[in-house]
Amino acid sequence: MSGDVLLWFKRDLRVQDNPALALAAARGGRVLPLFLVEPEAWAQPDASARQYRFVAESLAGLGADLARLGAPLVVRTGPAQEVLSTLCAETGIAEIVSQEETGNLWSYARDRAVAAWARDAGIRWTEVPQMGVVRRLKGRDGWAAGRERVMRRAPVAEPRALRGFALDPGGLPEARDLGLGFDPCPGRQRGGRAEAEALLASFLEVRGQDYRRAMSSPLAGEAACSRLSPHLAWGTLSPREAARAAAARKAEAKGTREGWMGAMRSFEARLAWRDHFMQKLEDQPAIETRCLHPAYEGLRPRAPDAARLAAWEKGETGIPFVDACMRYLAHGGWLNFRMRAMLVSFASYHLWLDWRSTGPHLARMFTDYEPGIHWPQVQMQSGTTGMNTVRIYNPVKQGQDQDPDGVFIRTWLPELAAVPDRHLQAPWGWEGAGGLLGRRYPAPVVDVAVAGRAAREAVWSVRAGEGFRAEAARIVEKHASRKDRGAGRHFVNDRAGRTRRGDDRQMRLDL
Repeated sequence: MSGDVLLWFKRDLRVQDNPALALAAARGGRVLPLFLVEPEAWAQPDASARQYRFVAESLAGLGADLARLGAPLVVRTGPAQEVLSTLCAETGIAEIVSQEETGNLWSYARDRAVAAWARDAGIRWTEVPQMGVVRRLKGRDGWAAGRERVMRRAPVAEPRALRGFALDPGGLPEARDLGLGFDPCPGRQRGGRAEAEALLASFLEVRGQDYRRAMSSPLAGEAACSRLSPHLAWGTLSPREAARAAAARKAEAKGTREGWMGAMRSFEARLAWRDHFMQKLEDQPAIETRCLHPAYEGLRPRAPDAARLAAWEKGETGIPFVDACMRYLAHGGWLNFRMRAMLVSFASYHLWLDWRSTGPHLARMFTDYEPGIHWPQVQMQSGTTGMNTVRIYNPVKQGQDQDPDGVFIRTWLPELAAVPDRHLQAPWGWEGAGGLLGRRYPAPVVDVAVAGRAAREAVWSVRAGEGFRAEAARIVEKHASRKDRGAGRHFVNDRAGRTRRGDDRQMRLDL
């Protein structure tokens, strides 16, 4: 073999701490760095223009770094198998290197098709393991310890130089050329390695000190959270870089009382939980389309109530805190985790919408959409996992707790300017609501208390069914987080008040 390698960039858009790049360089030949724009991928219901624009910005920085190393980035548009076949034929390359990807079902099917083509064509495709996610994992025993070992290893050094190919570098199509519709997101985070490094530095030096306390608030969390989630999702920063930086900051803060120790412990935990949830989808890709516990299939109508779904998507449900959160998300592409959970809970329980109807919309809204986090979390907050306690967020109480002065609601719902503070979370109880609701602001689509009680009864009735516990135990054995076999780390109270072992906690992923 010539040693020449085609390096297929996926969700690892960096030259720093990139094992796939290091392996390609170690082959000793020329390297063809490739990014594939696959129109079919961007036509999926979980893809959006805000995500594509973040990727485009990230590719600009990646391209500059690769050019500096001597192997310019090549961009091609088309189906993966077709593009890879053409490039290998043109260059004589017989090996492709890429990072393993825990993506959606479409990317899973794509990779299986590419693997079959490569075998038939005599092309060697080497997929480098992700950091913290294990392919073909036999069981969760020992997984956490293995992840910790990976995170403690020194980052992989970028190559000193690369030898590239004299090829047309190509160019990125516009979002509209891919059929991505109108998607204004004026507050969206920008992509690129430089942005990731600046965010990490400001979080560790200034913003993160109040992380543990402030993460639950959509107001305070905007600054106190790291905001690294889109960079971790698309790989402009590696999870190991983030974990090691947090560990170093924690060591610096040892012995002080400034709050940094607790903040960094919380951040490290959330980095670990990120991998924990990605491992779930890696182990069971069908989580994207089927309830983790099969007893919940058919619980909610698969054909959604169109009016309720549209009201939820637009932030026009008549429940102020819900609507403010949805409008904030549409504007900026990010929302703190507790509020994400509340949006799913409200849609699933109060509006009684199936998670397969609401999940794609949220996926499109999130610039930091990561399938391995998104689908397990959507199911968790919808109560369909069978291994988590039923948690129905009261959106009025959440507003009172997280936006007690109404600053957030008044920012995103200016039509409620005339509502007194004491009625802002539930304006239908205000004596002046008659001239407001149904005119400038919609009346509530549901009675929060009544809908919540009905949902709780329906969900718990499924849990009382024959065979439910046996299947739930199997799910816990396969997916639950634990340090050692048989050591139940997570405990919840069941409906009768009994304590049970082995359930995954309602893990919060504010990154």
